[in-house]
Amino acid sequence: MAIEHAAAEKLSEQYQQVRSLSEKLASKLQDEDTIIQAMPDVSPPKWHLAHTTWFFERFILKEHDPSYVSYNEKFDYLFNSYYETIGSYHPRHSRGVLSRPLMDEVYKYRKHVDEAIVQLVDLYNDHLPQDIYDLIEIGLQHEQQHQELLLTDVKYNFSCNPLLPQFAESKSIPFPQTNTEKSYITIEGGLVEIGYSGADFSFDNERPRHKVWLEPYCLASHPVTNGEYLSFIEAGGYDQPEHWLSDGWSKVKQEEWKHPLYWRKADDGWYTFTLTGEKKLNLDEPVCHISFYEADAFARWSGKRLPTEGEWEHAMASIPIEGNFAESEYYHPCEDGSTTLVPFKQAYGDVWEWTSSPYTAYPKSKPLEGALGEYNAKFMCNQMVLRGGSCATSKSHIRPTYRNFFQADKRWQFSGLRLAEDLS
Repeated sequence: MAIEHAAAEKLSEQYQQVRSLSEKLASKLQDEDTIIQAMPDVSPPKWHLAHTTWFFERFILKEHDPSYVSYNEKFDYLFNSYYETIGSYHPRHSRGVLSRPLMDEVYKYRKHVDEAIVQLVDLYNDHLPQDIYDLIEIGLQHEQQHQELLLTDVKYNFSCNPLLPQFAESKSIPFPQTNTEKSYITIEGGLVEIGYSGADFSFDNERPRHKVWLEPYCLASHPVTNGEYLSFIEAGGYDQPEHWLSDGWSKVKQEEWKHPLYWRKADDGWYTFTLTGEKKLNLDEPVCHISFYEADAFARWSGKRLPTEGEWEHAMASIPIEGNFAESEYYHPCEDGSTTLVPFKQAYGDVWEWTSSPYTAYPKSKPLEGALGEYNAKFMCNQMVLRGGSCATSKSHIRPTYRNFFQADKRWQFSGLRLAEDLS
């Protein structure tokens, strides 16, 4: 099956847009900033730029273009992330020792691969094979994931510098002035469907669409704010084991957690570190950079719970993807021609929201064939699902069915929570 010319042309435009955004983000950094790896979970920005390029080279050019000449065969080892079926790779925790290749060479590598991808698409003209189209599309989605990781990783790296450098200039974003009071929305539940079923892109872990049973429940209209979370801290939440899962309490004691990542208490109040530098904590913003353990403990302390991913998706499926602090009210069209108010706010574009669901495969789900079968499926153990999308996620990358996932103790992502409760 071949792709029509118009679709291939649109894909080429997407390719240029996504690839150029990575370099635009990196342009805000000095070369010294691009090799830092302040902890094993973080990757240096230079590695992100090279690895996303390796993905296109390894899975598309080396497999589908016999005329392609590799830029540097050693890069196959340096910039493979975790694909065991492809071969060995440089250890993740040691990516920060790679002072070479230099940044200039990484940009040359990107240009080399970009030109080869464009030539490959042009070669097929009106008959781009479906499998190549699909690989380019997943490569672009993969790069968007790494753009978000680049931002979260830079933020962590910069936070470890006593100078607290800025990645970007501060911009004033107005908060909605109406309907900001949290309420709990009743949802009937029943037999519902979740998962992706459309014709556009989705990852294998979002499919297939399937039925789940939901008992009646209530879901908060807004994510939990800094001010609400501060009440938990001031009430001694980090010192009271009764709120915590056993593993979470062990982590609290081991790491001496007393507040979310990046918070600092000073004589004149609380501060938090951001990509625009340190600033006074805004009590109305969604709490961010908390682990699943902290989200779960806060929910228990509040007398609530975290929603399941099925509950979250069912509630948010009809809300437009509008980004940070979108219009405060949405009206969703009904089958009878009337409209109904969609009461949930800040579902997308603020923070990823922890759910109580472990990251496992959907019924009848099938991983991709070949090495790309390692993309998602092999991580389905000891991780928890987050839903929504954060301020660092590209708008075009967000879907109601998108399943993000991390281990329960991770805090460096833009992760928060929204409360749920059973309907009594």
